Amino acid sequence: MKRKIGGLAASSRSDGQLPDGMYLVRIERMAYRWEKHKPFYSVRLLVVEPKPLQGADIAGRLYCTPKALWKLSWFLRDFGYDQELLGRDEIDDRAAVGLRGVIKVTHTTVNGRTYQNLEAFAPAGEWSELATDSLSFDERDPEVA
Repeated sequence: MKRKIGGLAASSRSDGQLPDGMYLVRIERMAYRWEKHKPFYSVRLLVVEPKPLQGADIAGRLYCTPKALWKLSWFLRDFGYDQELLGRDEIDDRAAVGLRGVIKVTHTTVNGRTYQNLEAFAPAGEWSELATDSLSFDERDPEVA
């Protein structure tokens, strides 16, 4: 027997993951983690906008491998990290805390596991422009948000 239960798919999001979309965020914590083959920065972000999701956490990784340094550099530049330190190839975890910027979050499912991706970045000053370009949260299904 089949039954339709409204909201079942939305409730299956593990750990209260945010829906795909753009968010204005602030860096709460940034810490270097060493792994033999893939060292990375663990980043904890706090959602500032949109208002319905304000205060939600986003956790992610920015890898430090030679092939992935472009993304770490893009993230730091768009979040307003000190260009002098960046020019000297230095990252001060404490200097990054409190910086604000825009991120695009997407989710990918591989072998039944869902992964959150930090897909793209933009300076915080572009939030008003980007927020009007994307679907506003008021127009989304209230069951999902």
